[in-house]
Amino acid sequence: MRKDDKNKKDIKQKIKKRAIYEAKEWGKAFVVAFIVALIIRLFVFETMMVPTGSMIPTIIPQDRIFIEKITYTVREPEIGEMVVFWSPFVDREALKMLRLFDKFMDLFSPKQFKGHVKYVKRLVGKEGDVLELVKVGDKGYKLLVNGKVPKSLEDRYYQAEGIFKDPRFYEKLAYPSKAMGMEKLFFERLNEAISYTEYYEKYLKNLNLRNYVWFDPKSGRVKVKVPRGFYFMMGDNSPESLDSRFFGFVPKENVVGRPMLRIWPFSRFGTIEVRGGERIERERAQSFEGGGHNTGGHR
Repeated sequence: MRKDDKNKKDIKQKIKKRAIYEAKEWGKAFVVAFIVALIIRLFVFETMMVPTGSMIPTIIPQDRIFIEKITYTVREPEIGEMVVFWSPFVDREALKMLRLFDKFMDLFSPKQFKGHVKYVKRLVGKEGDVLELVKVGDKGYKLLVNGKVPKSLEDRYYQAEGIFKDPRFYEKLAYPSKAMGMEKLFFERLNEAISYTEYYEKYLKNLNLRNYVWFDPKSGRVKVKVPRGFYFMMGDNSPESLDSRFFGFVPKENVVGRPMLRIWPFSRFGTIEVRGGERIERERAQSFEGGGHNTGGHR
């Protein structure tokens, strides 16, 4: 073999080895970057696309928001603050609305939330709080928390639907056969969208809901007391919000974080005013697990 041919062969081998080495290094860098990104996504921040109008006008459908996940691990969210949390059940309709990116990223979510989706609502009740809706003119209903409208919710109006209309709403949603006529049809259709019965039997059935949801004959209103370990969430756009009025209390461990930044569309890029942070004096009953109120008004 001529010397020139040998030199050319050596050069080709060196180039090949160099290419293999660089490919391996790039591969390692990619793996490390992926692991770091995954850790950040799991513990620091992530994004989500909001598919519904439950938080209009603060957040509108198709907004992609940046979720900060540290604050609510250091402290609890307060009344009036927006919270991102895992739905307490599988929401089949919402799953259909997710983009491919969101479906892929949710593959790395905690095992207990597989098939669940993230909701963003406003925290309106913490453990021990007693909630009721009071009609105010033609605008709708104001939410009373322990007998007062919190300052952080003064400009919010709600509809008295779900549990505030029927103290047995959660039970009927879990078991539509306990309802009749059009009401039964409504619960059956809602159960086609969400897997509610499993959630009800796991979290609510053993609570003895009669101690937490009752009709007060004196005021003529339904009152709801938030059990220990749970939150009560409601959307700003009450007519279009599937929230705790309909599905019940949200376990604390379902909290993901707080929305901080709208990153899409660019025309609406900017910070999101979480608001709230209001600490209010809570009305405590004799215990979280049991009554303290007159069960004669229950139904």
